[in-house]
Amino acid sequence: MKIGLVTDSTADIPDELVHRYGIRVVPALVNIGDQSFEDGTGISREEFYTRLPRLDPPPTTSAPSVGSFQERYENLFKSGVSEIVSIHAANTLSGIFNGARLAAESFQRRIHVIDSGQLTLGIGFQALAAAEAIASGALVEEVLARISSIRQRAHVAALLDTLEYMRRSGRVSWTRAVVGGILNIKPLVELRDGVVHRLGQARTRGQGIQRLTEALQAWGPVERLAVLHTNAEAAARQLLEELKPKLAVPPLVVNVTTAIGAHVGPNGLGFAAVTSG
Repeated sequence: MKIGLVTDSTADIPDELVHRYGIRVVPALVNIGDQSFEDGTGISREEFYTRLPRLDPPPTTSAPSVGSFQERYENLFKSGVSEIVSIHAANTLSGIFNGARLAAESFQRRIHVIDSGQLTLGIGFQALAAAEAIASGALVEEVLARISSIRQRAHVAALLDTLEYMRRSGRVSWTRAVVGGILNIKPLVELRDGVVHRLGQARTRGQGIQRLTEALQAWGPVERLAVLHTNAEAAARQLLEELKPKLAVPPLVVNVTTAIGAHVGPNGLGFAAVTSG
């Protein structure tokens, strides 16, 4: 039994791993003015984040069409797979999961559409665990169990340069009440089960990085880790060097995809981790 694997571009899986495991990635859409770009094409992440503070009106994002999912599913079935696992961004924060679910309805229950409850490598680590299980010859039930295990142990937290991008996106309800001088602080947020929670705040970036590192340490030993940033690679690499002596696993360093970055802004730092069972 051959199993196909599909995810979306908000999973932030590095291209090398996408190609290694044959993962099909459906791109989200980023809309800048009257132009619409598939996430990952047409504009680089570096260019997007450089332009982002000056874009007026601000960019928006949208889910891939149902047809985009149907095309990937059809191509996988034509290639000889018998079932598909399709894992996507948290349903509470994006319409991507719903688009995949609707597309899957016409394939007679041969597609297992999973709400990851996460974003960026919080999704990506679930998809990579599925890919590893598929490569080892696991049955679809075993693949789904592996995804569930990773989801329960996945953590994503970030230090944002400002709360303004998240507030104006309207996708996180509590940010609407944040006004005035508090916008000058450095907010820390954590994504748990599809909900963005306030993790704290800091007056300076240095204090924020310290709080972020403390959050990582509080999660306990990790078996997978990614250092995330939004066009702040130098800071991400420096943070990685400081952490290396304490890490038992080699982490990924990822410039977060534009479809997420549009809602969190440039110069952010964060972690995605899977804690040990």
